[in-house]
Amino acid sequence: MAAAESYPDDLKYHREHDWARLEGDEAVLGVTWFAQDALGELVHFEAPEVGATVTAGQSYGEVESVKAVSDVIAPLSGEVLEVNQAVVDAPETVNDDPYGRGWLLRIRMSDPGEVDSLLDLDAYKQVLADQ
Repeated sequence: MAAAESYPDDLKYHREHDWARLEGDEAVLGVTWFAQDALGELVHFEAPEVGATVTAGQSYGEVESVKAVSDVIAPLSGEVLEVNQAVVDAPETVNDDPYGRGWLLRIRMSDPGEVDSLLDLDAYKQVLADQ
């Protein structure tokens, strides 16, 4: 069952509908409720390898749904420390719990200053309102 619409206020958001949960010099990344809802049921997650580098504002993988294939955009730059294997094995986990079990990557940030370019909840809600 798909998750109810929500946008946690402890996350930072990218205008391409990706989120980051900051944990010291690391960040957990995922896609927002809006993104998974727009895509529909996810059927595949093409993830980068552990050890790869992701760059803020650039694609680091793809999610495929019954409707479309979409790039996943990195909200922050860094080294991939972990890929959520549960999502690789069962991509629909993102639909069920986009901010919990449906996270995509854990990275070590290469430039923590990039956090300043991300949106807080109020600014992200304005992006949604402008859609």
